[in-house]
Amino acid sequence: MPKPIPGARPVEVQELARAQDRLSFVYLERCLVHRESNAITATDERGIIHIPAAIIGALLLGPGTNVSHQAMMLLADSGATTVWVGEKGVRYYAHGRPLARGTRLLDLQAASVSSRAERLEVARRMYEIRFPDDVTAGLTMQQLRGHEGARVRQVYRDAATKYGVKWDRRSYKPQDYEASDDANQALTAATACLYGLVQAVTVALGLSPGLGFVHVGHDRSFVYDIADLYKTEIAVPVAFEVISRAGVEDISAETRRAMRDKMFEAKLLTRCVRDIYRVLGADGGDDETYGWDVLELWDDKLGTVEAGKSWGEAPPW
Repeated sequence: MPKPIPGARPVEVQELARAQDRLSFVYLERCLVHRESNAITATDERGIIHIPAAIIGALLLGPGTNVSHQAMMLLADSGATTVWVGEKGVRYYAHGRPLARGTRLLDLQAASVSSRAERLEVARRMYEIRFPDDVTAGLTMQQLRGHEGARVRQVYRDAATKYGVKWDRRSYKPQDYEASDDANQALTAATACLYGLVQAVTVALGLSPGLGFVHVGHDRSFVYDIADLYKTEIAVPVAFEVISRAGVEDISAETRRAMRDKMFEAKLLTRCVRDIYRVLGADGGDDETYGWDVLELWDDKLGTVEAGKSWGEAPPW
């Protein structure tokens, strides 16, 4: 008779709290993350905080965090996503298995990006979020790009005028950050912060960062799509405000700190989740997305059929 596996038994997925009953994101920095019973502990010079693992949707580990093996085991058993990020979620570095056990959002993303009509509808929704005062009904992708380009150029000009910053045009070399002027360096740093936060949300929801609707051909195409929703509202004003300050020595660092504070103030993590559901045309319900292991087999006529059973006829012997 085999010996029982030592330690507490793994939690069954049906026992896990659903996403709507959890805190969406918990951010920790400069602390030791460990486990005590079924709680995650965060320890620093001020003391210890206990966080029940069952209420965590995604744990964002910021700078200065040291996480123990036992803590990661508990988070995995609890169905919590763990994402390693920069300060206040400014950058994305890596992630563990997402809380999204189901593929409802991922299936919807893949189906929408594979349909010409649905893909255009998603692109229109993205544009409407960015510029709600413009009408997109009936516009082609070429027309949407024309509208978007004109609006963004005007946003740059308005921000430059407001903050008294010299501005020519958006210009940068991805491999040569220092070759750009100060305003373009700040804009590059600001948008990089957006990309990090959006990628953290994307992987936490179990979506594919590479399946973009407007952007294509890159492993972060969808991240660039969603980040664009906030570029003119958050990144552009922050970048020009930083450049307008007197005596800025490190443009990149100052911009990252300013973006950190602005994104936290704007509750961008929460907004990003809501907007992703909106652009994909999802109803926002989490029952089929989080907390349940559902495995089925694809059928070309029925759609899906039950897994875990034999579908062939029994052999004669």
